[in-house]
Amino acid sequence: MSFFKRIFKRDIHNEIASRNPIGKFRVKKELKSGEKQALLGEVLEGVIYPGYKLKGDGVALVRRLKQGDKEIDFAVEYDEVVILLEGKIRVKENDILEVYQS
Repeated sequence: MSFFKRIFKRDIHNEIASRNPIGKFRVKKELKSGEKQALLGEVLEGVIYPGYKLKGDGVALVRRLKQGDKEIDFAVEYDEVVILLEGKIRVKENDILEVYQS
């Protein structure tokens, strides 16, 4: 554990670097992929890249994006994608999550 983590006792995975959301994502269905969480949904605004963060009831890092059976580099407005997350957030069907750069 690093010096700053011990002093401030914060988990850096739960931090968001930017103040303004750069996009929105609507959850259609939550999928379980072993211990990892995956969300099926639609990009409502902006662009989503791996490494960005989703904020709902908690914060999770976007690990990978899939469209159909194909892994993609980014998702844009109106794309229906599966987002594989690192970390867990509580979501329900039709929740709208904010997307932030990390």
